[in-house]
Order: sequence, then structure tokens, then C-alpha cells
Amino acid sequence: MTQFFTTDDGLRLAYDDQGSGHPLLCLPGLSRNMADFLPVVASFADRARILRLDNRGRGQSDRDPDYRNYNVLREGMDALALLDHLGLEKVSILGTSRGGLIAMGLAASCPDRLAGVILNDIGPVVEPEGLADIASYIGMRPGYASYDDATERLPAAMAPRFQGVPRETWRAHAEALWIETPEGLDIRYDPALRRSILEAAADGTLPEIWPLFEALAPLPVGLIRGANSNILSADTAAEMCRRHPGILFGEVADRGHVPFLDEPAALGIIEKYLDEVA
Repeated sequence: MTQFFTTDDGLRLAYDDQGSGHPLLCLPGLSRNMADFLPVVASFADRARILRLDNRGRGQSDRDPDYRNYNVLREGMDALALLDHLGLEKVSILGTSRGGLIAMGLAASCPDRLAGVILNDIGPVVEPEGLADIASYIGMRPGYASYDDATERLPAAMAPRFQGVPRETWRAHAEALWIETPEGLDIRYDPALRRSILEAAADGTLPEIWPLFEALAPLPVGLIRGANSNILSADTAAEMCRRHPGILFGEVADRGHVPFLDEPAALGIIEKYLDEVA
């Protein structure tokens, strides 16, 4: 059941708390929400306490009246506020895309709060091609008339980076990301997020953050990469593995940015990580 807590600047943020065992905080991608981690709950709630957060302005959380607060630093503070709300000293983080950037930032700023990190298709270098792709749709309605329409059309729209995705996975993806209205599907996040990301990457790039990744050196780390990702390149993933020799690395075939986390390769990395830390 969705629960809520209030941040120090007065926003009410939504979270979910299921399972028992090692605490695993799941932080979603830029425009995504806690529903992305339902496969993780289904697979690991019997051995981990799965915490899922809707970042400010996303999902069921309040929208921020100041779009400039949609940034990695503020969202990292929100994640820490949730830990404090729950009385948790230390957790592992499973961070998808933006969530992984938040995790690396927290590793640098407050390493004592982290037991380790799993990065889902993100690293210290964000490829300009992928950033341009995000800029082309962020903050905009998707153009689908209904969930049924999206389920039918997504396989072609997401090809060739995504292949062989089951129909039920596309349906779940559509229901998680968009809301059905009489005027067609609409986004489940604040459209002002577009302004925030375009200003942050005004020249079409984001700065490399290798020092933040290197802050993970003392920690157990897992890395999941979609084999067709246009955000996390194969070269960057290889360099991450070189700099962190103990990293648990898995590549998900026929997936781009981001894997759904229901794939055997992705679940295998999470399982190995939990075997190491729990």
C-alpha cells in the first residue's frame, strides 16, 4: 500500500515498503515512478525489504512549484529524508538511470548511509545520443489513444533497441508511465521536468562524473546494461568494470535504455548482489 511522508520543504512524497530482509531502496529514472520496480518486489520481497520511492513531481508524489528543484542533489536529499522517516541508518540502492546518478551522488556525499549500489543502465558518462532522445519526448504526451493502443504500437516505436518484449510487459510499461484520459494517454509526472532537464543539458551534454563513480570503490556494486543502450555505452561500462574490479556486471540482450528488470540477466545481478550483502 502506498504511504507518504513530508520533506523539509513541505512536499508530500509517495513510497512503498514491502518485504523483509536487507533494505533495498529503489530509485526510478528521470520521468519514471515506483511501478518500474514491481518485478523486483515480485522476485525479492522474500529476502529483501523493498523500498520504492516516487521522486518529487513523479507518480503519486507532489509536484514542486519550483521546477529548479528537480535536480539530483535535491532528490538525493529526499531519498535520505525517506531513510530518516523510516529510521534506517544504511541501505543498498537500486538506481535506474536518474536513480543511479542520485546513488553515485550519495556515495560521494554520505557514504555511511550506503551498504552498496546497483546501477541500472547508467554510469558516469551519459551518451549525447541518448540525452537527445530523452529531450525529444520529456514533458510531452505520448500520442497514444489508450493503453491498448500503446500496447499495440510500442513494439514498433521502441524497435530496434527493444526486441522480443512480451505483450504483457509493454502493457505494464504503459500503465506505469502514463495515465489514461478521455483525450488519450497523459504523463504521470510534472511537465516542468522538461524545462529542468533542458536547462541542465543546454549544450546537449551532461558533465562526466567519474569522481562520483569512484566514490563507490569501497562498496559492493552491481551494474546492469541494456545491450542496445544509447545512454550507457559499452565502452563506459567496460571502463566502470576496470575501475571497480569487483563489480557484478550483466548485460541484457535485446534491451535498450532501460531494461525492465524482469529479465533473467537483470534479476541475476540483483540476486548475486543480495547474496553478497545480505
